[in-house]
Amino acid sequence: MSHGTARYIKDDHPERPYKLLERLHRYIERYDKYVTVFPTDEDRSDGATYAKDINSDGWWIHDKLKRTKEFDDWSHCSNWKASMILHDILKEEGYWFRSKSWFVATLVFGEFTKIL
Repeated sequence: MSHGTARYIKDDHPERPYKLLERLHRYIERYDKYVTVFPTDEDRSDGATYAKDINSDGWWIHDKLKRTKEFDDWSHCSNWKASMILHDILKEEGYWFRSKSWFVATLVFGEFTKIL
């Protein structure tokens, strides 16, 4: 089991309390793409919204993809792809159950928020 490698801090930011301390660069094998998350204010994370936060690179990557809707090469990233990538990373890190349940939750919640 290999949990997340991202180094981060938690502070008192009202909406996204997690901030990276160093760049997180990840190859996404399923889509043959790269995603880079930088230690900037715009790349802060709220962690696992409405769920227990865990040490995972998945949330950093997922939040970046949902915010920008694109990979490092500027190609489009859909809600489906972002949820699949979260699934793959969580599974790789040893969070098998969360990989399945959070895939469904992020997919459904992501689609639902489009119609609001």
